[in-house]
Amino acid sequence: MYYIELAVAIIMELLGTNLMKLSNGFTHLWFSIGTLVSYGLCFFFLSLSLKGIKLNIAYATWGGAGIVLAALVSYFIFHEQTSGLQIFGIALIVVGVIIANLAGGH
Repeated sequence: MYYIELAVAIIMELLGTNLMKLSNGFTHLWFSIGTLVSYGLCFFFLSLSLKGIKLNIAYATWGGAGIVLAALVSYFIFHEQTSGLQIFGIALIVVGVIIANLAGGH
């Protein structure tokens, strides 16, 4: 159950980040409200997941997944260019999250 709550937190963080971009610096009311609601739900579900997942593991997974998913949305939805070096950096983050999870002892 804790990993489901963490997954919901990741999805809400991704939604909030993309709504933040669409809010254009909080100048579009509904996107701005959506950003705040999404982040509120994100932190709520992240806090629930911390009841059963170690903080360092939950935060690394949440942050790493958010970075990877945001990069994918950025590329495929917003058509923002990504360099090979940026992809390499994101891959390093993924490797770090995997190592942290394997060494974390759930």
